[in-house]
Amino acid sequence: MAQTVRLLATAAMGLESVVAQEVKQLGYDVQVDNGKVMYDAPISAIPRSNLWLRSADRVKLQIGQFEAATFDDLFEATKALPWEQFITEEGKFPVSGKSVKSTLHSVPDCQAIVKKAIAERLKLKYGVAGKLAETGALFKVEVAIHKDEAVLTIDTSGSGLHKRGYRTGQGEAPLKETMAAALVLLTNWKPDEPFLDPFSGSGTIPIEAALIGQNIAPGFNRDFASEEWKWIKKRYWDEAFEEVEDKANYDQKLNIRGSDIDHKLIGIAKSNAEEAGLGDLITWKQMQARDLTITATNGYLVTNPPYGERLGDKSEIASLYQDLGSIMHTHPSWSVYILSAFAEFEKYYGETATKKRKLFNGFIQTDYYQYFGKKQNNV
Repeated sequence: MAQTVRLLATAAMGLESVVAQEVKQLGYDVQVDNGKVMYDAPISAIPRSNLWLRSADRVKLQIGQFEAATFDDLFEATKALPWEQFITEEGKFPVSGKSVKSTLHSVPDCQAIVKKAIAERLKLKYGVAGKLAETGALFKVEVAIHKDEAVLTIDTSGSGLHKRGYRTGQGEAPLKETMAAALVLLTNWKPDEPFLDPFSGSGTIPIEAALIGQNIAPGFNRDFASEEWKWIKKRYWDEAFEEVEDKANYDQKLNIRGSDIDHKLIGIAKSNAEEAGLGDLITWKQMQARDLTITATNGYLVTNPPYGERLGDKSEIASLYQDLGSIMHTHPSWSVYILSAFAEFEKYYGETATKKRKLFNGFIQTDYYQYFGKKQNNV
């Protein structure tokens, strides 16, 4: 088996460059495309990528890429790929699919053909006369066709990477952990600087900031589908977990605060932080944003406030943004980063953003408003 594999780290729209930077920091060269970052790396990159990537949705193993304008093309090209190098004789291999702007637009038919082609290849290679057992480890295959070009992958992650394993509860509109991490990574915040989220909800942004601040790998508290794959040597996983432990800086002091108007959400946030092992590192408080007090300098406010979908009343949202702007304008050393889908955000906040970035919070198109503070010399 080849010692180098091609991996795809999938990303939410607008976060490709963030994911690419994370992959580069792991030591791999990348290519960036819409919704994904591609890189060739040793097999040991599968454990490392799953454990360390904070903003990626999944890590997929690319098995093949080819033109497929007919079902015969799809079947023969799929069957020609070395599936036996990856899927064991007993392995389960469900097939999902998607097709965009392609001749082969029937996704169920594409899935069935790929499934049949893989099964025939495996039966031939393993000498199985009847039906494959599919009682072993999970190898979730995806066929993705775009403009008649098919890419076949196996998901190495299992559950999406946003499922860190610390969420004991959540509010009505929780921010995905991967998005929360990306919001922090898009700032210049350093662990020794104050960090604040005045609309913390169930605590996702402050928790992700704390994980980043102490360099704790986001995947340290969960399992991955590829841990069950026999062709990935156990020592690769052992070494990856050792690296996670060695690089964590548990002694790093943090000044992270989260607050919310809903006392129930504050309770959930505390529980989530404790589950993540960060119970003593984040200060939580039930309060309204207009009562926010800031005493430190050179801090960072990163938040995902209500857009209107959750409160409904435009005037209430506008007032909330006005209050926040009034407070933060008196603290020019603070950098402010706000994710919002409210079209008139800047008008009511009272200042045009230094920089804006379009992001998708789920299916909601938002802007990430960035205001860069003027650092004060505290010496």
